[in-house]
Amino acid sequence: MRRADSSGPRDAALQQNRKGYNIVKALHVIRNYILYCGIEKDAYNAIKKDAYVSNFKVWRVLHCLMTFVFALLFVGSLSVDIMEKNKWFYLLMFIYGAVVTCLFLFILRKDSIVAQLIIYCSISMLFLFGAMITQNQPDTPATTFIVMLLITPMFMIDKPYFIAIELGAASAVFLIWMHGVKLYDIWRVDAVNVITYAFVGFFLHMIANSVRIKEFVLSREIRIQKDTDDLTGLMNKGAVTREINDFLADESKNKGLMFLLDIDRFKSINDTYGHDVGDNVIRDFGAILHDMFTQGEIVGRFGGDEFIVFIKDTDDTMTAENVARRIITNAAEQIHLPNSEWDFSVSVGIAAYHGTEKNYSEIFKKADIAMYKAKAKRVAQFSFYRENSET
Repeated sequence: MRRADSSGPRDAALQQNRKGYNIVKALHVIRNYILYCGIEKDAYNAIKKDAYVSNFKVWRVLHCLMTFVFALLFVGSLSVDIMEKNKWFYLLMFIYGAVVTCLFLFILRKDSIVAQLIIYCSISMLFLFGAMITQNQPDTPATTFIVMLLITPMFMIDKPYFIAIELGAASAVFLIWMHGVKLYDIWRVDAVNVITYAFVGFFLHMIANSVRIKEFVLSREIRIQKDTDDLTGLMNKGAVTREINDFLADESKNKGLMFLLDIDRFKSINDTYGHDVGDNVIRDFGAILHDMFTQGEIVGRFGGDEFIVFIKDTDDTMTAENVARRIITNAAEQIHLPNSEWDFSVSVGIAAYHGTEKNYSEIFKKADIAMYKAKAKRVAQFSFYRENSET
């Protein structure tokens, strides 16, 4: 007897599952475009500050331009009758622009969330400007406000749904406001145009955002590749030097601890067991440091068998001693040399930053002196740099 062919129902089930998967995948893509500019959440969070800095730079220039334009409009309103109605609004916008420009030039940090909130406030003010211009011409459809709907979102990099809320709120306020100002037929045309161009502005913003965000992602990947030590995955010498110099250049920071770590007898390890074992030792020690320091410390391989750890915002001696002991203990417990009577060990030199050094090399020299003092004692030791003394 011939068995019934069950491939038909099975193929149908597979096709149905494939359709369901494609729908879920499409919804996931749409969700990422609306929430995270077309990339995954973790990738967006990694470059979010880059977007903030870009917004800051663009809007610093735009606020300068806005201040200049509204100054001209206010001066013009003093002599031109048609502009006289908005004289005080122009003055208000000039004062607002001047204050915000000073904040952007002298006070706010480039990656500050406060700066982003001010930018949204400025966008709202520009929408208000468009509405007031439209109010002065009740017999004609809105033009300036619609131009604002299309243009202003293009100068902001952020989660698209924030702009959607901004555009939706501005459009609703505008239509409610103009309902009592314009003839109904004109208002109805405005309603269609405003709703249409609000959607167009949102989609233009979403597309432009996704392009610029992906440029940030690519730039970050290139930067990470350039700054990463191939063997350990930690920062390389150039990245460590830059990060520490940036910290030292910040006048608000006056505390820090530099640890210079050197693997004991590393040349003998290479000579005895070969460079493959030596590379594994470097790699394993880098992994230990990577797991130990996860709170924004600067951690990297300086070169050869030397590593650097820089802890920000503390110069406490007990903290430094505890960190050094943990490094030495973890290294001894987790790294073992093959068939050897040697115990793996590292020596640690410690230099504290008290706000006086302004260059990486100055504090590095002190940590280097301390490290050689540690090696002079015996293996697996740490030493502090002291002026005219040693610990």
